[in-house]
Amino acid sequence: MATPSLYKHVGSVEDLRRGVALVAVRELGRACAAATVGRSGPDALRSLARAIRGYAVEHPGRYSATQVAPDPSSADDLELSAAGADVVAVVAATLRGFDLDEARTVDVVRAVRSAVHGFVALELGGGFGLPDDVDASYDVLVELLVDGLEGLTADPGTVPPAS
Repeated sequence: MATPSLYKHVGSVEDLRRGVALVAVRELGRACAAATVGRSGPDALRSLARAIRGYAVEHPGRYSATQVAPDPSSADDLELSAAGADVVAVVAATLRGFDLDEARTVDVVRAVRSAVHGFVALELGGGFGLPDDVDASYDVLVELLVDGLEGLTADPGTVPPAS
């Protein structure tokens, strides 16, 4: 039996997935960086959130490929890990505009990612069946994030200290 032609170019399905993920993570990183350059605080977060959603809506398959964390201990995943770290660095830089405690960076990055991704995943999966404007709903989500981050700056005691 002959080897399928795809495997003349790619070693395995995992290699193919990793390659698609690498392209997608780099594209998403460029979109995020372009959206936030020269901006800070709430304006940067709003632009970042729009860029992520815009990328996901324009490239749903590639966006899906960005959601699997690479194995940092795997030599095969080093390039993907580095690309992912670049995206996280853009998000972290965006959030620094809120003057939050550095110890909370990972928590806040995860919270913003979870909120934005949750909305986008529901949208892409057809989870918003009501006739109301989905763009307006997304704007509400982003403003809740902005208000929440500004609240953390005003009252840093509202989040337990990192352990």
